[in-house]
Amino acid sequence: MRAGSSKHEEVFSTLLREIQHGRWKEGDRLPSESQLVERFGHSRITVGRALRDLQTAGIINRRAGSGSYVSPVRESAKYSFGLLIADLGETDIFEPICRGMMASPHAREHALLWGSAALRVSKGQESPNDLSAAQVAQRDAERRADRAWQLCRQYIERRVDGVFFAPVEMAPVADDVNHRIVRALDAARIPVVLLDRTITPYPDPGHHDLVGIDNRRAGFVMTEHLLALGARRVLFVRLPNSAPTVDAREAGYREAMYARHVPFGDVESVRIDPSNAAQVKAMLRGRSPEALVCANDRTAGRLLQTLLKLGHKVPDTIRVVGIDDVEYASLLPVPLTTLRQPTRELGEVALSVMLARVAQPNLPPRDTRLRCEVVVRESCGS
Repeated sequence: MRAGSSKHEEVFSTLLREIQHGRWKEGDRLPSESQLVERFGHSRITVGRALRDLQTAGIINRRAGSGSYVSPVRESAKYSFGLLIADLGETDIFEPICRGMMASPHAREHALLWGSAALRVSKGQESPNDLSAAQVAQRDAERRADRAWQLCRQYIERRVDGVFFAPVEMAPVADDVNHRIVRALDAARIPVVLLDRTITPYPDPGHHDLVGIDNRRAGFVMTEHLLALGARRVLFVRLPNSAPTVDAREAGYREAMYARHVPFGDVESVRIDPSNAAQVKAMLRGRSPEALVCANDRTAGRLLQTLLKLGHKVPDTIRVVGIDDVEYASLLPVPLTTLRQPTRELGEVALSVMLARVAQPNLPPRDTRLRCEVVVRESCGS
């Protein structure tokens, strides 16, 4: 749990994730408050507050003397909006963004649908033990792409009033799936608000509303932070098949390096699996970096673990920073310096943008970018 986040948010997030993944379905009774207190190890007041928040969001219905039950979609809702986030519950930023949507005063009269889609498993599919880490990651990404398409079809069949879509990434088929999804939603005349990332490469703005952060500025700010601390050999580290947000963050990294007159040959982006010790060794041996700007906290966390296993001391021998400030960033073996996304505010703004789009379908598409703040911890050596 992120430093500064509350215990009731931990209970809220866990129960919400389990409901959206089908552990409890519409009409099912949740465990009692006493059972939840025992499970989470928090006070009854904390558990009660989390349940009240779930009720306020329309996720559950609490009945005096009976318990808490998973709510059906409200028939009286003015609008119903679908969340098309294929890896919701597995990602690091989208759950708090969705909580921000539900916390918005505008959310009370509308329904937010948490779609679910079963993953198809092929006969004779290899077990994880037969696959490399890269193959497992690619297989999982392709499954998420398949799940996104299934969710899209569900929302079209239900005739929702709008869809919040986080485009699929980390899969070779991602571009094809993302474009197929928006074409299908456009054909069904269902408004789309993109979350976090575009589906088209820069500089094409696309024709859908987008709510996120200024990713180019994010890359610039984190690189400048390291340069200001005296680092000069700074690399940008990213995974293959990353989203356009990562391209923008890399562009910001390069801009910061050029602004500091770092020699052209010392400006480099590396695409590796940060959990692969051999790839990390090769990166360090060939370039001897003083600091690493990671495309996001997930990459930074995995890379940090690998560096420590290889005997490197962070930040003494190499500095590491990330972007996002996910919940575990402060809990890593060396707490991570990063750029905090205003996730709850992003959710509130996304809902406002969707309501404006529904009310005025002919408005020009717009990008809404929120500002971030640097969170300094031990990994940068500041």
